[in-house]
Amino acid sequence: MDNNSPKENIFIRFKKSIYTGSLNPKDEQDRIRLAIKSFILHLHPRLIDERTIKFNFTFGLGGMAVLLFVIQIFTGVLLRFVYEPFPGKAYDSIVYLQNEVLFGQLIRNIHHWSGILLIIITFLHLLRTYFTGAFHPPRQFNWVLGLMLLFLVVFSNFTGYLLPWDQLAYWAITVSTNMLDYIPIIGSSLRELILGGSQVGNSTLLLFYNLHTGIFPVLIIIIMSFHFWRVRKAGGVVTPGGDNLNPKMVTTIPHLVAKEFVVALVLIAFILLLSLFFNAPLLDKANPNFSPNPSKAPWYFAGIQELILHFHPLIGAILIPLLLTMFLLLIPYLNYDTNRSGVWFYSETGKSTAVTAAVTAAALTVAGIILSEYVINLEIWLDEISPLISNGLIPLLVITGIMYAFYKFIRKKYSADKNEAVQALFVFLLVSFLILTITGIFFRGPGMALTL
Repeated sequence: MDNNSPKENIFIRFKKSIYTGSLNPKDEQDRIRLAIKSFILHLHPRLIDERTIKFNFTFGLGGMAVLLFVIQIFTGVLLRFVYEPFPGKAYDSIVYLQNEVLFGQLIRNIHHWSGILLIIITFLHLLRTYFTGAFHPPRQFNWVLGLMLLFLVVFSNFTGYLLPWDQLAYWAITVSTNMLDYIPIIGSSLRELILGGSQVGNSTLLLFYNLHTGIFPVLIIIIMSFHFWRVRKAGGVVTPGGDNLNPKMVTTIPHLVAKEFVVALVLIAFILLLSLFFNAPLLDKANPNFSPNPSKAPWYFAGIQELILHFHPLIGAILIPLLLTMFLLLIPYLNYDTNRSGVWFYSETGKSTAVTAAVTAAALTVAGIILSEYVINLEIWLDEISPLISNGLIPLLVITGIMYAFYKFIRKKYSADKNEAVQALFVFLLVSFLILTITGIFFRGPGMALTL
């Protein structure tokens, strides 16, 4: 390298400054630039495949999730200066924050909306990972880490949901934690452990506050760091379109960093606009003696609450979510016929099977909700046997049979390999759960009856 090159001069000046113990303004600027560059190259490799930075491949979802988490930390620290985690003061401190503190309402709005967006973006990032096959070797365990991060983000939001101590928060947490009572033997004890008592109260608020502001953020940072390291160890983002022996490599700075910067600016602008025009909800102060009708769980648990309306609570609230979680954890460890990472929906056949699965799931789920609401009542029809069997195990076995028949249909109709068939099953379950969630949020009125 030429001794007069600007890059070498930066390092030479920086080296001399260490020995002399003094930095002139030019050396100080060089040190800042080197620190920023070192930090970026700690997160990203120096050279990357040009195809991996196309926006329509990753959509910048991973970077957006990290930025939203940083925004959550920053705004959360600001809220701590005013918020008091005691039932007699929590609600009043939120009102004071919104009405008396300069930009207090804006800070709370940013914290609220970025928290919701963090769940959505993390979920979409997980879907992007799955539908581009980025869970195959050597990335299997990173898929598990991604699931852990999604669950931590959801539970972090859940613990923060209670902190305003209004009617919406109080009863949403009450409804959600009541689901734990359906766990045999340990359900009630587990619920009391989480609430710090028999019902939502002083201990619950303090426990949720510490989990939300301390424990969960630390866990997210630890697992997120491990997640980044695993991505680097696996060779970075999965290559679009499969492997290429002679890929075109470009430098991370500025090619990737410039795009990440633009995505970050757009996301920040969107959150600011959302926070300026839509305030975070705040109803009347929590009243344990008055339950709103309907009382609903937080929106991300609405699908589970909807399941309870159609199944025995043990099946709908516990067993089905547990089975779905096990299915998600096992996805990367199934014995697939082939490994075609980096291709959206795996293949043209995969796209066709995914569309078929989405349409079929939408039709069957909507039909099932309507029939269960107005026509089918197995608990009455089969009143001579236990509701756990009549309204639990029997419909679960019927749905399992439908899923198995659909899997076989996809394998035969489309000559689909195992990867394409499992993907169709994933889409089927995904669309069904989304429709259940939408129904629970928007189409359940007083008494949790179906309504427009």
